Amino acid sequence: MAVVRTSHVDLKVNGDNAYAFVAQPDDNAKHPGMVLIQEWWGIEPHIRELAQKLAAEGFVVAVPDLYHGKIATEPNDAQKMSMMISGNIDRATGLMGFCVGGLMTYIVASRYPDLAAVVPFYGGGYDPTPQEVARVNAPVLAFYGRRDQSVPMAQVAKIERMYKEAGKDYTVKVYDAGHAFINPDHGMGNERAAAEAWPLAVNFLKEKLK
Repeated sequence: MAVVRTSHVDLKVNGDNAYAFVAQPDDNAKHPGMVLIQEWWGIEPHIRELAQKLAAEGFVVAVPDLYHGKIATEPNDAQKMSMMISGNIDRATGLMGFCVGGLMTYIVASRYPDLAAVVPFYGGGYDPTPQEVARVNAPVLAFYGRRDQSVPMAQVAKIERMYKEAGKDYTVKVYDAGHAFINPDHGMGNERAAAEAWPLAVNFLKEKLK
């Protein structure tokens, strides 16, 4: 496995101090860039581990501090804090997000047309308009869990139908799992689903960002 170097990069967001956790291969070569958007818990160890796993696959990965150094402990915290996200993401080569980050991945993709690939994992609350779908230029690989009570399968089918009708490059993968099935730290992890989904996501990114 490649050696990975991590660092913090200071950011100024709406006049406030924030940072990005950065993971990258420890070499002098050029690599494709990725922005990874956290789950509602914040930049916790699981998200740092995912960033480092992507870096080991040959990406430079930035995880923006959307909560300004805080970790959410209640869902309402995330709902309040996530309102400031949309202005925090600048142009990037690829975009991946989980949970509330999956929702934000969709939203950012509709606002930044130069993205090369978009990978939302179980993004709840996404109910796009045809206009929002039309603005997404990047190919999308979306992941959901069939037993995720926060994202009904009818909504997953609706999103897929809208993207297909708009002629977008959209692929959806559904696993027999609940919400946050990639994350083993909060009682919802599903090893089998994670073992299947993660390599698909990485290979998709490698193909689109080469």
